[in-house]
Amino acid sequence: MPTLSRWFIKAGIIYFVISLLLALLIKLPALSGAWSGLQFFRPVFYHTLMVGWITQIIIGVSIWMFPRHTRQQPRGSEALGWWCFYLLNAGLALRVVVEPLLRISPLSLWKVLIAISTIAQWIAGMLYIINIWKRVKARP
Repeated sequence: MPTLSRWFIKAGIIYFVISLLLALLIKLPALSGAWSGLQFFRPVFYHTLMVGWITQIIIGVSIWMFPRHTRQQPRGSEALGWWCFYLLNAGLALRVVVEPLLRISPLSLWKVLIAISTIAQWIAGMLYIINIWKRVKARP
């Protein structure tokens, strides 16, 4: 398994554990009838689950398993792959920290940081598409 795939898959597993813990922390107070400020973490739960877990597992496995691009660069550009990894995870980590703060206090700074987070994740997605697109092809 390529190193980049391992990093995406391991990061995905870590975010899966974080998602499970967040789900537990969000639901436990509700089961007892108590109000919990942890409801502010619901968007964080969805982002860690969908972007952190599912998206990263898909990216990691597709980098590993899709047909070769060329013999010289079987998985496309290694640099694009790493940029995708860094931007996706930096954007998601920023969102995990800032999203609850935005729910508590709608400061302009939080909105700017959420926008930066969103842009970083969008760029990561575009880099992934650019890198994987040429590998989506019919068998010879």
